[in-house]
Amino acid sequence: MARKFLYFVAFCIVLVISGRIVYELFQDDLAEIALVPTGPFKPVKPLEANAYEDTKLWYSRPGIGVKDPTRWQPAYANDRGLLPTPADPPAPRFAVFFLHPTSYFNRTSWNAPLENGGDPEAERIARTYLRGMASLFNPASEIWAPRYRQATMGAFLTDAPQATQAIDAAYADVLESWRFFLSSVDPKTPIVLAGHSQGALHLKRLLAEQVRGSEAAKRLVAAYVIGWPVSLEHDLPAMGFPACAGPEQTGCVLSWSSFAEPADPASVLGYFAASTALDGKPAGNGPILCSNPLTGGYGGNAPASANLGTLVPEDGMEGELVPGLVPARCDKRGLLLIGPSPEMGSYVLPGNNYHVYDYPLFWANTRADVIRRTAAWGKPE
Repeated sequence: MARKFLYFVAFCIVLVISGRIVYELFQDDLAEIALVPTGPFKPVKPLEANAYEDTKLWYSRPGIGVKDPTRWQPAYANDRGLLPTPADPPAPRFAVFFLHPTSYFNRTSWNAPLENGGDPEAERIARTYLRGMASLFNPASEIWAPRYRQATMGAFLTDAPQATQAIDAAYADVLESWRFFLSSVDPKTPIVLAGHSQGALHLKRLLAEQVRGSEAAKRLVAAYVIGWPVSLEHDLPAMGFPACAGPEQTGCVLSWSSFAEPADPASVLGYFAASTALDGKPAGNGPILCSNPLTGGYGGNAPASANLGTLVPEDGMEGELVPGLVPARCDKRGLLLIGPSPEMGSYVLPGNNYHVYDYPLFWANTRADVIRRTAAWGKPE
């Protein structure tokens, strides 16, 4: 009997190992099968010009109150338990426009619905992301985070033309929400643009096509284009704003993609290299922008002791701030390396990719960064 049990255990181990090998070899194919819609792209009807007057099309905006996920705040953890988040230094009024990452994983449609409250699971995930990411912008006097008919996750796993149509349809909603944001915020108020993943992809295009050379460009404190690569050769010049070289520079762009070591970014960089950059050319294999969130500058290396607080999640994106958890080092490819894998939860992607945690890993430093830049905005150089 004992021998049969050992045979059974051995069989299970072999099954698990074999499954892992299959996953490692064919993970891209399996993801495509599971997530890419098989049906045709159905044209998305453009929103009415005044659609974003409706508060139901915003996760966050002035007047929403306790339902606003971006106004959630964590506490610091220490040996004596949890402490309230320290008071922020004074900063002038500023407004944030934040684009959430992909939260729609359904393969029955290329774009998430907005009507009738949208897809319940996608809505829940989007709010979870906003609590963990956009909450660090809480010192802002206004935070605006629109709902939009985001492209489904599968649109980023295929080169089918329907994927491009879906991403373009999502951007059309973003553009309408941006126009309403600009018409609603006092024209003298400085603005911060931020996004993650799909939100950052749309933000890149918005900067290049709408913000560059506009009146809004003069009000830009910084653009946090996080979790989507920015090609130094093909994207950054088209965006029209320089990379942030120092912690008090304004009118500039920050971007990083977080990996623990050893990092295997082959899938991410391969997809990006084949994509079309903002200048219309393939993004290629050149270096990508790596801002160091622990220094506020471009590139470089900073120890874990410089990390003011990582948001370590307990339930979804909610959790507590833990100082000194991870360092930050930009490598020659433009990846942000955070040392050995920290315990952050179950959403670490293959290749030690900490994509979901790009903001939470540096929550307190990014918060301090936006306050510092806003305070510096408008001052003579």
